[in-house]
Amino acid sequence: MPLPLGNTFRDALAKQTGKAGRPLAGMWVCSGSPLIAELCAGSGLDWLLVDAEHSPNGLESILAQLQAIHGYPVHTLVRPPVNDTVMIKQYLDLGVQNLLIPMVNSAAEAEAAVAATRYPPQGVRGVGSALARAARWNRVPDYLARAVETISVTVQVESTAAVESVGDILKVDGVDAIFVGPSDLAASMGLLGQQEHPEVRAAVEHCLAAAREAGKPAGVNAFNPDTAQHYLDKGADFILVGADVALLARGSEALAAKYVPRPGSETPGSY
Repeated sequence: MPLPLGNTFRDALAKQTGKAGRPLAGMWVCSGSPLIAELCAGSGLDWLLVDAEHSPNGLESILAQLQAIHGYPVHTLVRPPVNDTVMIKQYLDLGVQNLLIPMVNSAAEAEAAVAATRYPPQGVRGVGSALARAARWNRVPDYLARAVETISVTVQVESTAAVESVGDILKVDGVDAIFVGPSDLAASMGLLGQQEHPEVRAAVEHCLAAAREAGKPAGVNAFNPDTAQHYLDKGADFILVGADVALLARGSEALAAKYVPRPGSETPGSY
């Protein structure tokens, strides 16, 4: 079986961004459902983020979603709940090729995340390719020597400490991109729930500019269409613009508002 080269998010960003390309648009997959993951995979979006930090996803459900998404023309990132060497090893062995590591606040934490994806002597990833889907149970020739070619590492900048250290984080060899999370960033700035606050926007723009200067891609989370366009205009290379659970929540609420009578009313959707 040939090594699945050219299948990382790093490759997609290199191909699509820059003078001749365009930013990559994606969405969160948080339901834990392989069926919903497959539905989203066929949407036409560039990438999906399967989340395990704030969503009910474990190894088994992530595996099922990877299998459901496989074969669709979409890049899949998976976010573990924490920057942890053992957990990253498990995700990689499962066949996750593109990692989004949350809460990376310093260059040292970024270095630890990268080291967790590399076999010794370059890193500390445990060797278990004979047991792992990543190597197709040692059916992929030279997997141990070339595994790094199949893996991309994106780290999340989502605190004031991370923003202050973003230049150093971007210098870490093996960090392929940064992704800014305005929600946690706003909270760390004492602006909980105020992702649109001018100070938060300024911090996000600072990170985008730092990435551009460093020659590395930068992305951002922005569900508000106007905000999303603002960050794209400021140079974001990739963006998350929605989530499966949010779309279902708002869509079902809209149906209820239209067809279900409200207390004190005689017509559906009136107040």
